[in-house]
Amino acid sequence: MTTTPHLSIANDYTLRPANKAILSSVIDAFNEDRDSAMAALPWMDMSKDINRQLSDMLFDIESASDADRLHFWSIHDKMGTFAGMVGVGDELQFANSHYNLGYWVKPSFRNQGIAVLSVNSILSWLETRGGHFRIEVAVHPHNKAGLATAEKICSHWNGQTLEEFVGVELFGRTIPHKVYLIDLPQNGE
Repeated sequence: MTTTPHLSIANDYTLRPANKAILSSVIDAFNEDRDSAMAALPWMDMSKDINRQLSDMLFDIESASDADRLHFWSIHDKMGTFAGMVGVGDELQFANSHYNLGYWVKPSFRNQGIAVLSVNSILSWLETRGGHFRIEVAVHPHNKAGLATAEKICSHWNGQTLEEFVGVELFGRTIPHKVYLIDLPQNGE
């Protein structure tokens, strides 16, 4: 089994394996900008207790962090302030994919390239593990910031953008998403 490692991004940020200890920071960040949080966490049901759903999410992440099904990190600046979350999970649209990629950065930390730097660190880590990995990035077509970030990541990692939208099932409805695929290692070996 592969445990989720601590990773560094740039000089000012670190990625720590996500766990229940960050719950209050995640709740505060969610309440700071609910719309972007819902774009990053589209499975959340606003008619139910948000705090419970976020707690359950972190419990699931922490429980699975050694199983190699998913790896999620909390992003922190050099002062230890929570800046967002990033990770790879198992909510897949295609049978030949290994992980889906997700990212969410708090409003006060946006427009600094933190999501791209975090993803670069994670994908570099996956490359060092050896073997082949296919990573999906599914973004709602109205999430302009998410699309821009996905485009940058896809460009940097020689990924491909699917021309057609892919239906993602949420709450019994099919929602079209733009999907990007990244194959690791980059050189195809």
